[in-house]
Amino acid sequence: MMRAFKIAVVYLLIASLGGAQSTKRPIGLDDLAKMRTVGDPQVSPDGKWVAYTVGTVDAEKDKRDTDVWMVSWDGIEQIRLTSTSDSSESMPRWSPDNKYLAFLTARGDETQKKQGGQVWLLNRVGGEAQELTNVKGGVSDFAWSPDAKRLVLVVKDPDPNDEPEKKDGWKRKTAPPIVIDRYHFKQDREGYLQPLHSHLSLFDMDTRKAEALTDGRFDEQAPAWSPDGRFVAFVSNRTPDPDRNDDTNVYVIEARPGAQPRQLTTYAGSDGGRPAWSPDGKWIAYLQGDETKYSAYSMNKLAIVPAGEEGQPRMLTASLDRPVSGNIVWSSDSRNLLFLVTDDSITYVGKVAATGGTVEKLTPGLRVISNLSRRDDASLALLSTTPTEADEAYAFENGALRRLTHQNDALFAGLQLGTTEAFTSKSTDGTEVHGIVVKPASFAAGQKHPMILFIHGGPNGQDAHSFSFDRQLLAANGYVVLSVNYRGSSGRGSDYQKAIFADWGNKEVMDLRILGSKQRLAAPAARYKRRCTDSISTGGSTTMKSARHGRRRIYGSRSRIRSSMRIASRRRRYFWVGKRISTFPSRAASKCIRRSEASVWTRSLSFIRASSITSPRPATRETGSSVTSRGLTNI
Repeated sequence: MMRAFKIAVVYLLIASLGGAQSTKRPIGLDDLAKMRTVGDPQVSPDGKWVAYTVGTVDAEKDKRDTDVWMVSWDGIEQIRLTSTSDSSESMPRWSPDNKYLAFLTARGDETQKKQGGQVWLLNRVGGEAQELTNVKGGVSDFAWSPDAKRLVLVVKDPDPNDEPEKKDGWKRKTAPPIVIDRYHFKQDREGYLQPLHSHLSLFDMDTRKAEALTDGRFDEQAPAWSPDGRFVAFVSNRTPDPDRNDDTNVYVIEARPGAQPRQLTTYAGSDGGRPAWSPDGKWIAYLQGDETKYSAYSMNKLAIVPAGEEGQPRMLTASLDRPVSGNIVWSSDSRNLLFLVTDDSITYVGKVAATGGTVEKLTPGLRVISNLSRRDDASLALLSTTPTEADEAYAFENGALRRLTHQNDALFAGLQLGTTEAFTSKSTDGTEVHGIVVKPASFAAGQKHPMILFIHGGPNGQDAHSFSFDRQLLAANGYVVLSVNYRGSSGRGSDYQKAIFADWGNKEVMDLRILGSKQRLAAPAARYKRRCTDSISTGGSTTMKSARHGRRRIYGSRSRIRSSMRIASRRRRYFWVGKRISTFPSRAASKCIRRSEASVWTRSLSFIRASSITSPRPATRETGSSVTSRGLTNI
């Protein structure tokens, strides 16, 4: 009788599990707005809490919002610290005395918001957040001094257009023309650039006053205090024309107004990241980029330089043929450093001695790690994502990862996700190529499935073992999603990346032609009857060449393809290979675009309305900027 009862219980459990599985549904487009974005974990000085940010989307209001949360180190307590709906909070930073949590936000009325982000302060004892700084130009970055008595701020020069009443002719009915007189004249999310720069300021916590630490026509970024609080290290490009190169270097300046910066690095390329002082104050760690012509490939290496008057930089990862990134974390005895390494579709925490040597891999698994924050020599807080898990905060201690946050658990518990696998193939010239394939949950070996070639941008980026909403959404609709890390992609070493140098749109296409046969794809028992691609940021040439190589040519003429690329440049779109393409412009529009484009090359200056949406605008601006920056008359 008892045996029969146990068997019945087992069957009930199995039935309940099967019922639970059946309640899961495929991921849908509406789920994109339901996902929460976890970021920037920061361990408190006492090691008991981790502050982090959570980004959400209000689909009805079409707005994004980011708030500050914190979680106890054991992961039991989750506390939301800010909940404003009209402003976002970012960059939570604990005061070294453990009394405050500061963050950046642009709160208040429209006049206050126009002034830019400011540092606000939460008292650990309790109460509402209070505005700490009120600096014209706004604060984009900050760091606490070791004694918690001062902040170093990154402040942008005030924009005179923010106070038009103080300018001549401010009551004019039409806006004045935009004058472009610098090489770098426009920036994503900022728009047209004026001769305004970001400088360092010292903010005193007692007097609540800020004093300029640097000035001039240069930009300073990524400030970091020395352990004794006497100096600030920062990164800046101080060449005669910073717009024309990426020759940034690490500088040190005494933390007092009127002090002059001292240059520590002289490499004719990028020296950057956020400088990290060793606890003994003798060394500063930073990231050194490749030579300028290879800067697009981001093959950074870890280096340290003496913080004193003399000494040469020491390369710590010269033998590691993989790109390194930060945050850089020192051990308390100044003997070892932790950092991030991108390696063949994953990113792990690496460790190396301050004297150099072999890099030790600390974190396991097919995942992408980011945002390191040190707790002690045996533990860190960090972000981790896998193909089936969006970024969440983790504790890394004693060599193991432990989940701290669960912001997306409720959503993911009801989703039926596709299966992600790594694959290796041979290119048309025999080069070994790696990639990722996402199969739908309904995938059945031996059956035909439509396939999408999902091409990453850059072309020096890479598709990794991280959560990708796009790949999962396509898989949920029955597609096998193929992501190829063709030559030029990061994570496979310098030679693999630089194989496409000055030759874009050639070897990448060879590597993408693995679609030609399922043997090259190496996807077991899979057969594909349709293929699609998405647009990449290089203008789509690689995408279009690879799409047209298959058995079915892409629908539409070459002129329509080129016109579409001009319009959709740097926008992600899906181009269906098969029955229809709905994103291409009309034939009449294509002819208009080609005629307009031709006119760009016959004029050195065109007057363009700000509301114009014709394609030649960027080329016209770039031509005018190039002519002016060379000292030529632009007429």
